[in-house]
Amino acid sequence: MSQTSSTDGRQSSETDDNHSPAPITVMLSSRLMVLANLLKRGAILRYKRLAGLSSVEFGLVASLGRRPPMSVARLAEAVGQDKGQISRALAELVSRKLIAKSANPKDSREVLVSLTPAGLTAHDAIVEGAQERNRMLLEQLSNDELETLLAQIDRLTATAEAMLEAEKVSR
Repeated sequence: MSQTSSTDGRQSSETDDNHSPAPITVMLSSRLMVLANLLKRGAILRYKRLAGLSSVEFGLVASLGRRPPMSVARLAEAVGQDKGQISRALAELVSRKLIAKSANPKDSREVLVSLTPAGLTAHDAIVEGAQERNRMLLEQLSNDELETLLAQIDRLTATAEAMLEAEKVSR
C-alpha cells in the first residue's frame, strides 16, 4: 500500500496503487464512523450471544441498569429513540420477563419500567462483556497514549457538539 498527500498535506493510505480513495474516506469523521460501526457490530454479536438481546434490547437493558424505575419517556430520551421504537422492544422484554412495568405512584397515567432479576442478570452480562471488549481494545495503548487519546476525544466531542448546535441554528 502506498501513501499519498491529501490537499491539507497529511498522508493517507491508498486502497491500491492505481486508485486513490474518495477524499471523504480519509477524513477523520469517516474513520471514526468506521471504527464506531465496527465496535457496534461486534457489541451486537456479543450481547446477542451472551444475553440473547438485539441491539435495541441491549440498549434498553443497559440504560435501565441498576437504577430506580424510570418512565418510558425518560428511557426513550436516554437511548435516543422515540417512544414508539422502544415500545416494541419493551413489549418483547416484558414477555421474556426481563423488564417489569408498573404505574407511577405519583402519576398513574405514567408507566415506569425496571429490570427484573433476570433482566439484572442480562445487564450484568452486558457490563462484563463491555468491560472485556474495552480491555481488549485499550490493551494496545500505553497509559500516556490512552490519556492523550481520551483528551483528544473530549476536545473533538466538544467541537462536534458546537458544530451540531450551529447546524441547528442554521436551519
